[in-house]
Amino acid sequence: MAMNRKTLRKKGVENVGVSEEKDSLFLDTTLRPSRWDDYVGQVNIKNNLRILLTAAKERRHPPEHILFYGPPGLGKTTLAHLISKEINTQMKVTSGPAIEKIGDLASILTNLTPGDILFIDEIHRLNKTIEEVLYPAMESGSLDIIIGKGPSARTIQLELPPFTLIGATTRIAMISSPLRSRFSGGIFKLEFYTNEEIQKIITRSANILSIDLEGDAAEEIAKRSRFTPRTANYFLKRCRDYAQVHKTSLTQKSVDEALKLLGIDKVGLSPADRDILHTIINKFSGGPVGLNTLAAAMSEEQATIEEFNEPYLIQSGFLDRTPRGRTVTVSGYEHLGLTPPNNGTLI
Repeated sequence: MAMNRKTLRKKGVENVGVSEEKDSLFLDTTLRPSRWDDYVGQVNIKNNLRILLTAAKERRHPPEHILFYGPPGLGKTTLAHLISKEINTQMKVTSGPAIEKIGDLASILTNLTPGDILFIDEIHRLNKTIEEVLYPAMESGSLDIIIGKGPSARTIQLELPPFTLIGATTRIAMISSPLRSRFSGGIFKLEFYTNEEIQKIITRSANILSIDLEGDAAEEIAKRSRFTPRTANYFLKRCRDYAQVHKTSLTQKSVDEALKLLGIDKVGLSPADRDILHTIINKFSGGPVGLNTLAAAMSEEQATIEEFNEPYLIQSGFLDRTPRGRTVTVSGYEHLGLTPPNNGTLI
């Protein structure tokens, strides 16, 4: 069942060792914290993980399986890398869609060495058949494989080395209860960051990228970053590019000009976010309107609206999601410079 490294790479499996990890061409990797002290935010999760990892090291046993969930860009993959560094072991990285067959999973698991971490991103996209093969691997460290079909079929049980599975997902509801229950090390939800935490992340990233960033500029980027580190780092790099091309320093004014060019307003709404609000107001009298109808009116995918745009609009208080559909709030009208109907009272 074992496959060589070249074959595993074709299957979407990446080997990340503490001493073997290579510098990536992508800046997002260099901005990823490599020490616990550099990881800003998620204090409760970090404290729980420290106890879990310390206890596992004292017992000389791999940590129990862990599941991280939450919106994209909050640091699930980064936490997995930090755990790998903390326990000084290699991590093999793959994703749910990359594991298409039971043989793919078997090849990955049989190539693990004792103490390895297997990180599966987007684990909710695993095939249900593959999930069932994963249950005994997580619970008892064995892999049951059926060879043949019909009356001649037989089961072979392979013993696996002790390992830790770390899963990451943006949609925990799509993970079956049996799989969720096997993450005995803990299921941790990553929360959105505060503006103060985002500002610390921006300042740290600016130091790594050798960007001369004024304090007000960092605060301005943080206010528009949707409480998400990945978005903050993206805005920082685009503002750096703008300042470089226009031969200016990265001030609050240049940040404002750069983000305005990207269509990002003062509270972080993108053109797509504002289009949603305008569409509901202009075509559906402010709502309520169902997701299907809204997506059709905008020629947009439902999943994009529901998973990317809606959470921040709701969190910002510009959109309500009711049993009857989506409704623009009074704050949403006011943010767009419009007068709410019914003297500010929405039905």
